[in-house]
Amino acid sequence: MFNQIRLETLLKQEFDSQVLNKAKTLFYKRLSLLLHRHYNGKLEIMPKVPVWSPESFSVWYTPGVSEVSCQIRENNFLSNSLTLRGKTVAIVSDSTRVLGDGDCTPSGGLGVMEGKSLLLKYLAGVDAFPLCIDSRNSDGKSEAKRIVDTVKACSPSFAAINLEDISQPNCYQVLHQLQEELDIPVWHDDAQGTACIILAGILNSLKLVEKKISEAKIVLIGAGAAGSQIAEYLLKAGANPEKFYIFDDKGGLHKDRKDLEENPLFFKQWNLAKSTNPQKIDSPMLACENADIIIGVSAPNTITANMIKKMSENPIVFACANPVPEIYPEEAKKAGAFIVATGRSDFPNQLNNSLVFPGLLRAVIETASSKITDSMALVAAETIASHVKAEDLTPTNIVPKMEDSSLVSALVKNISTEIKQNKLNNLEVNPEFLAKKCDEEITRIRNYTNSIPFPPKNYIQEALQWTKENLSNS
Repeated sequence: MFNQIRLETLLKQEFDSQVLNKAKTLFYKRLSLLLHRHYNGKLEIMPKVPVWSPESFSVWYTPGVSEVSCQIRENNFLSNSLTLRGKTVAIVSDSTRVLGDGDCTPSGGLGVMEGKSLLLKYLAGVDAFPLCIDSRNSDGKSEAKRIVDTVKACSPSFAAINLEDISQPNCYQVLHQLQEELDIPVWHDDAQGTACIILAGILNSLKLVEKKISEAKIVLIGAGAAGSQIAEYLLKAGANPEKFYIFDDKGGLHKDRKDLEENPLFFKQWNLAKSTNPQKIDSPMLACENADIIIGVSAPNTITANMIKKMSENPIVFACANPVPEIYPEEAKKAGAFIVATGRSDFPNQLNNSLVFPGLLRAVIETASSKITDSMALVAAETIASHVKAEDLTPTNIVPKMEDSSLVSALVKNISTEIKQNKLNNLEVNPEFLAKKCDEEITRIRNYTNSIPFPPKNYIQEALQWTKENLSNS
C-alpha cells in the first residue's frame, strides 16, 4: 500500500549520498506532478449539512434561505455565524513569486495556494479558498492596486486574508493597504509567517547555546519581504540592533544606503538600515566574524563554509531558501555549525510556516478579530518555541513537528488569550473552549482525510525511474 512506504528510506536506498539531495528534489517534484494529475488537484467543495428529502432544499435554498439574507442585511456581522464566512480564509496571490520559481503566470500559483488551503483544513480545521489574481496591466506589469481592489471586492465572503507569493515591492503595498482598509485580518505568510517560525527557532537555539538574544551577533542574508519581517520580529524580541547585520544583493543595509532612503517602496528596509549595522559593513563574510547566528532567506550558495568557519563557537545556521537552501546541512555541519535548520521536510529542524499560520488564523477568525498584531505574532513564536519540552530540545529538534495537532490548539489558546487580555476584538472569548473545539474539529478532519483512497503504488516507481533518467541532466 502507498501509505506503508517510507519515501525517505526508499530514496536513501536508491541514491548515494553525493546525489541524494538533488535526487530528492527531482523525485518529489515528479511524484507531486503525477499525483496532482491523478487527483485533479487537492481540493473539492463538499456540503456539511444533511439533505434528508427534496423538501430540505426549501431550507438550504429558496424560500427559507431568504431569511438568512435579510438577517445579514440588517447586521453584516451575522454572516460569520449564518454562513461559511466565519470559518473561511482567502489564500490570495498574483503568482509573481512562487516558491523559487518566480513568476508562474496568474493560474500557475494555484497548486501552491491549494496546498496552503489543504494545510489549513487538515492542520486546523479552517476552510480556505485559493484565489489567484491577474494583477498585470496593459503593459504586462503587475500592479499592487489590482490585487488590493480585487481583495477588497471579495472580502465580504471571507473571515481573513492570507497573502502569498506576491513579488516585492507590491507585497508591502498590498499588505499595508489591505490592513488599513479592511475590517478583517490580513496576514502575509511569506513575510510574517516565515519571520514567526524563524524567531521560534532562534529562541530555542539560543537556549541550547545558553545565550540571550540581546547578546547575539546576527547576520541576515536577504532583505526582501521575509528578511525585513524577520529582522523586525527579532528586534521586537530583544535583538541588539548594533549587533545586527542585514544584507541584500547590493550589500549591507546601513545609513549610507541612499537607494533605500530615496525609494518609498522600500521603507521597511530603510527603517532597518537606519537602526542596524552601525559599522556600515558591506561584506557578509566580514560580518560573519564571531557571529552567533546566520540566517539565509535568499538564494542557493549565499552562505558558504568559510563564512561559518568565521563564526563564534557553536554557530547557528538557518538556511531557508526553498527548495535549494543557501547551504546544505551536511556542508554546514562540516564547517562547524552546531545547529542547522532549513525549510525542507527531509532535513532535521524544518522551519515551515505551517507551524504558524494554521493556529494563528484559526485563533483570529474564531475570535472575530479585525487585525493581526505584532504582539499576536510574538505570542505565536513563543508558543511554538515553548511547545518543545526542555528534555526534548536538541540541536536536531528545535521546533515541533508539523503534524503535532496539540500545537495548533496551544496557539489558539495563547493567541486568543492575548486577544482577550488586550481587547483586540468585540466578542467574549473563552480560550479553553476554543482550544478544545479546535482539537475536536482537527480529529474529525483527519479521520475523514484518512478515508480517502490512496493512489496506485506504481506512481512511486514511475517517479523513481524518471529521477534516475534526469539526474545527470539537472
